[in-house]
Amino acid sequence: MNNKALSRKAGSFLLLWLLLSNLLLCRSVDSLPICPTGAVNCEVSLRDLFDRAVILSHYIHTLSSEMFGEFEQQYGQGKNFIARALNSCHTASIPTPGNKEQAQNTHHETLLSLVLRVLRSWNEPLYHLATEVRSLQGPPRGILSKAIEIEERNRQLLEGMEKIIGQVYPEDKENEVYSVWPGLPSLQDADEDSRLSAFYNLFHCLRRDSHKVDSFLKLLKCRIIYDNNC
Repeated sequence: MNNKALSRKAGSFLLLWLLLSNLLLCRSVDSLPICPTGAVNCEVSLRDLFDRAVILSHYIHTLSSEMFGEFEQQYGQGKNFIARALNSCHTASIPTPGNKEQAQNTHHETLLSLVLRVLRSWNEPLYHLATEVRSLQGPPRGILSKAIEIEERNRQLLEGMEKIIGQVYPEDKENEVYSVWPGLPSLQDADEDSRLSAFYNLFHCLRRDSHKVDSFLKLLKCRIIYDNNC
């Protein structure tokens, strides 16, 4: 078999592997146990709650990264959106660790609180994103479906985090303050370039914050469930 045939075979195998991985991830997200809404006593163990939270957070980050890439490819060609997006996320006021070393040196109670604040800060923008993305010119079908699913998955992850904190720190009843999102008028701007820039900024920030949440939850699971033995 020549090199070209081997390359095609390897490419086909890689594509099949990626498709199967995505399928298994979607099934994992849907099949993990959750507590019924309004249930007084949650019988799901802390380990299972963390398992689900980590899978959900990774799935949200995957979707947000894909959505950002699709938007950039379809609407960002020739536009310097990134220059306006830097340091303009509405969650910038939340003092999260800037790198892995800082996260490892942050107490897990603080990390749990930060994850909760970030997730709550995205409730409103994700709701409006799933609505306002319909105003984009062109066929943003893939972007729309991902925006709708991310909103739902973020809600599920937030519910799971509230239950995790309820088990780890049952005495802590304080509602965490979250960052208010002021970006709705920008998504509805009559100027198309300004509106696209606002969408870009939101997608950029969502990708960034979903990566932080995913990283923090994996670290927290390692600490709390496996006593750092992972």
